[in-house]
Amino acid sequence: MGMNSFVNSVDLLHRELDVQSLRYQVTANNIANSEVPNYKRQSVNFESELKRAFESRDNSHNAFKMQTTDERHIKSEAPRDWRKVEPRRVTDYTTTESPNGNNVNVEEEAMNIAQIQMQYRLLSQLEDFQFGQVDIAMKSLH
Repeated sequence: MGMNSFVNSVDLLHRELDVQSLRYQVTANNIANSEVPNYKRQSVNFESELKRAFESRDNSHNAFKMQTTDERHIKSEAPRDWRKVEPRRVTDYTTTESPNGNNVNVEEEAMNIAQIQMQYRLLSQLEDFQFGQVDIAMKSLH
């Protein structure tokens, strides 16, 4: 169980680092297009989908399961594997920031960049901590 937990933690950290990298690219693209008429800003959705996958797994033992007797029947929703959740780019079509139809607020995007950088640094430190714990455990075995 311990090794599986470690592998899952590291996998989740790697995935979140990849998501933060994608967020950085998407936010930089928003800033680059801040003067383009009718450009609509994008963001990255990952954590809410990941949460839904974890909830589907946690609730699967209590969930009602329909019995099917034919492959054409509607099947009960199976628990989602969190490792298959992919980040999604989401375009905001509902707001407008400037008269030219663009909805990028450069100051807000710059703040997003700073937050993304801090989160990336924190995730890197968490990963270093995880491997540091393994290093300590390995040294104690000798």
